[in-house]
Amino acid sequence: MAGADLLMPDRFLQADAISRMVHEQRPTIAGAVPTIWNDVLSHTGRVGTCDFSSLRLVVCGGSAVPRALIEAFEERLGVTVLQAWGMTETSPLAAIARPSATAPPERAQEMRTTQGRPVCGVQMRLVADDGSVLPHDGQAVGELEVRGPWVTGAYYQGADDDKFHDGWLRTGDVGRIDADGFLTLTDRAKDVIKSGGEWISSVQLENILTGHPAVFEAAVIGVPDPKWQERPLAAVVLQDGLHIAPQEIKSWLAQQVPRWWLPEQWTFIEQIPRTSVGKFDKKLLRAYHADGKLSITTVR
Repeated sequence: MAGADLLMPDRFLQADAISRMVHEQRPTIAGAVPTIWNDVLSHTGRVGTCDFSSLRLVVCGGSAVPRALIEAFEERLGVTVLQAWGMTETSPLAAIARPSATAPPERAQEMRTTQGRPVCGVQMRLVADDGSVLPHDGQAVGELEVRGPWVTGAYYQGADDDKFHDGWLRTGDVGRIDADGFLTLTDRAKDVIKSGGEWISSVQLENILTGHPAVFEAAVIGVPDPKWQERPLAAVVLQDGLHIAPQEIKSWLAQQVPRWWLPEQWTFIEQIPRTSVGKFDKKLLRAYHADGKLSITTVR
């Protein structure tokens, strides 16, 4: 519709291939999930010869974008990362994290690390387990429901009717909405960790862990616990050539999250398993844990 050329990387989603494409073909806008951009950032740091100056915008979605990634792209590559959220069922864009024009710098950066405000025509609300609608106060956490003229109202032949609620699509995402209308997703409903009756956000833990200078990427899953029902397990990939004890990372993390959020179980792995589109494959990571394929260190 815009008359723009399109560069399609096909199955070549590796950092070197994407970096080479940007360097040679000079695109102005690019889009991918955060894990791919994290790989690209690491690759450019090692190689140092790729020119990203043509890019004026990187659109990022599919999972939460860590603040550390947004800031690193600006500082090291001079590229703005714009977070967006949507689903196939929302055709697909539903929210964009453009900060308010009048927001002070720190608040503007906070807005950019959310999933954004709904685009014109899309409505959002949060719903509690009992079906009640929750306030947009930045505190209440519930399942996100959306509706709009181009948002799916049903599935073929009535499949999965429980995914719809009074004309709203139940997204399966859990989060909060602040008074300015910015959505922050804290987890997928299937990935939320329930420990001792309290919720722990794996997404928030992952984003904070990724900000540690020794950590390249991190994924957090809930694993069975005889006392608390579930506890978080942190799977960490370290930066090339770096070594650090899990106790050091846990001590650093303790300054930023509640004590009961802190993982007791840690595993250092070479790469977090991913889906075909580059997202973390937590289902496979949970299977690795269940099958005893992860080397676990316990830190009390």
